[in-house]
Amino acid sequence: MKTYKQEVWFNTKHRVELINITSQVEEALRKSGIKEGLCLVNAMHITASVFINDDEHGLHTDFVKWLEDNIPHDPRRYKHNLTGETNADAHIKRQFMGREVVVAVTDGRLDFGPWEQIFYGEFDGRRKKRVLIKIIGD
Repeated sequence: MKTYKQEVWFNTKHRVELINITSQVEEALRKSGIKEGLCLVNAMHITASVFINDDEHGLHTDFVKWLEDNIPHDPRRYKHNLTGETNADAHIKRQFMGREVVVAVTDGRLDFGPWEQIFYGEFDGRRKKRVLIKIIGD
């Protein structure tokens, strides 16, 4: 069995952004040379997310609106922010959107269902953050 590791770094322009990272993951898979196995994609920060869904702008707008309506960025609202932080909402948003995804690798390709793409969700941006891509298999 072989393993391959790659990190992808982000420094978003906005506090909240959803970024399609499918092409970066596919490129890492190509570099790995692995044809059959599993691909883990993990947000390495506790205020960011990795998830799989459709790459449709309206849906992404709905995600961001739902998160902000239900988990607003209001630093006075959360006990975590008593520590001097102002990002408690980003921690909670990450819990809802997920920490990581695992995708099967079949014949050297990500084995997706229809419309599936991989996204990085940033909820406390405008600073350097990373995603880990770890691929195992043969």
